[in-house]
Amino acid sequence: MRGKLNLTHNFLKAELCLVGLLIMVLAGCSSSTSATSGDDPPSAKKSGKKGKGGGAGGPAPVVAAKVTEKSVPIEVSAVGNVEAYSTINVVPQISGQLTEIYFHEGDFVRKGQKLFFIDPSQLDAQVAQAEANLARDEALLSQSEANLAKDSAGEKYARDQAVRYAKLFAEGIVSKEQGDQLTSTADSLAQGVRADKAAGDSLRAQMRADQAAIRNLKVQLAFTTISSPIDGRTGNLTVKPGNVVNANTSSLMSITQVQPIYATFSVPETHLSAIRRYMAQGKLPVQAAPQDGSTNKPAQGVLTFVDNNVDSATGSIKLKGTFPNTDRQLWPGEYVNVVLRMAVRQNALVVPNQAVQTGQDGTYVYVVKDDQTVEMRPVTAGLRVDQDLVIDKGLEAGETVVTEGQLRLAPGSRVQVGGPNGPGGNRQGGRGGAGRKGGKGGGGGKAAGAADDPADAKGAEGKRQSPAQE
Repeated sequence: MRGKLNLTHNFLKAELCLVGLLIMVLAGCSSSTSATSGDDPPSAKKSGKKGKGGGAGGPAPVVAAKVTEKSVPIEVSAVGNVEAYSTINVVPQISGQLTEIYFHEGDFVRKGQKLFFIDPSQLDAQVAQAEANLARDEALLSQSEANLAKDSAGEKYARDQAVRYAKLFAEGIVSKEQGDQLTSTADSLAQGVRADKAAGDSLRAQMRADQAAIRNLKVQLAFTTISSPIDGRTGNLTVKPGNVVNANTSSLMSITQVQPIYATFSVPETHLSAIRRYMAQGKLPVQAAPQDGSTNKPAQGVLTFVDNNVDSATGSIKLKGTFPNTDRQLWPGEYVNVVLRMAVRQNALVVPNQAVQTGQDGTYVYVVKDDQTVEMRPVTAGLRVDQDLVIDKGLEAGETVVTEGQLRLAPGSRVQVGGPNGPGGNRQGGRGGAGRKGGKGGGGGKAAGAADDPADAKGAEGKRQSPAQE
């Protein structure tokens, strides 16, 4: 029994020795494999300890641009609506049958051009009647003036007779009764003269009324021909020839004046003070172009109206530009893209929009220094002009700023500047460090180095697996 236990104990010792020997062999193979795959230069191993991209492991690829100086227009853009300079509804001023139309719908007409004609027969008859009444009153006035002359002569003779008889009575030649009779006759004739004068005045007033009636009828007769009051384009015709139109109720059509023409638009109230300041210096130019892009030459006009109050609901102010519209490019009712130019800023510093980043402390850019490292510099951004941004403070002309690749950078990072298709286009280095043979900390660089030689990578993998296979 004791012999069996000793044999078993010796067998277990042998197994444990074999297992320990196998572990040592495997550990030695693993160390050999690690040494084979880690044959990087010491400098690469040292650089691999840098964790942030673009550290000592190699320059980070970026795209950069120069800070430039140029004249920048100070503009405000908005969407506006075109309005006719004036719109006229053509309404007849007399009633009658519409007999003639002298234009086609949609024609451009001139001021004073004949448009419609209404049958004047009834008014012609009324004018003839009024003229006849005037002639009758003129004849009555002539008769009244003749009677006045006759009665005046009779009254004068009677008055002279009364004076003579009064002298004769004083001398005792005639009786007092004869003198009184002649005096009474003279007074009676004097009253007749006053009546004749009143009749003449009445007839003259009647003649003036007749003349006024004739003028009124002639004015109404002139209304039978309807002419255009403005230059403009005719609209839809609502009444056809042969229909009876009513005075001041029937709308025949409308005329819109399109030369000149308005473009109305609204801008945020924050621009109001600047607009008023620049308007005080002179007229502000306005451009308007249809939204369909049918023309490359926007219409040119000037700002002519600023509303007297700000819309409290939208916080915007209504403006209006006036355009000559000689080519009739703008059309009433259409929407247009409006650009109000207030001034031109000379020698402004400009960078691409994407160069300016926003952080916790405000806006900043990465400036590339002469030693190919970057500096994070706070800036004050101004106007946006197309794809560029005006920098009011923080940069100098000629400096280089990073426009792409900012996420790889930190203050002091080393960079490799190139265009989108240039040296900076190789972004395999990732965030962990650029360069093909970065260390462990720059994992992205190591991956790039391994990918450069797939055969070596495959061989190294084979070495790692060989101990296990053994």
